[in-house]
Amino acid sequence: MQTLNTRQVYENPWMRLREDKILRADGSEGIYAVVDKPTYALIIPLDGERLHVVEQFRYPLGLRRWEFPQGTAPGMADTDPLELAARELREETGLRAGQMVELGLLDVAAGMSSQRGRVYLATELTEGPHEREHEEQDMRTAWIERKEFEAMIQRQEVTDAQSIAAYAMLLMRERQ
Repeated sequence: MQTLNTRQVYENPWMRLREDKILRADGSEGIYAVVDKPTYALIIPLDGERLHVVEQFRYPLGLRRWEFPQGTAPGMADTDPLELAARELREETGLRAGQMVELGLLDVAAGMSSQRGRVYLATELTEGPHEREHEEQDMRTAWIERKEFEAMIQRQEVTDAQSIAAYAMLLMRERQ
């Protein structure tokens, strides 16, 4: 597939929407709408059998959702992913990790977005004050047992695809 031209449709500090005119392998033309967002970090804070999760209102869904701490840094797209992970963990939960290990890479919605995410396991945790952004003022946090987290997935209380995929990465790492 070849990009013939591209035009920016919309932009704000968190994302850019572009429309690309493409040429397919068979010679036919088409268009792709692409949401460009910076790389994000997702962190699994683990203390023994307890996971630290956050709950916040997700405007596009109109629902509050439980998930692992995660985010990007608008205006800081070139930030080292490990630094971004430490920042997001501290910002959303107040936790600081003595050890942070990368578990893998996730593509959010590869059919429409260029965004990718780095997943980290955070251990040797110490608590401190959170440093939430204005948009995160309604965020809640909780320590939950791993069995309860799995039950929350089954009850559809945790539906964040990135959090569920990251947890699968943790399980696979533990089997090694």
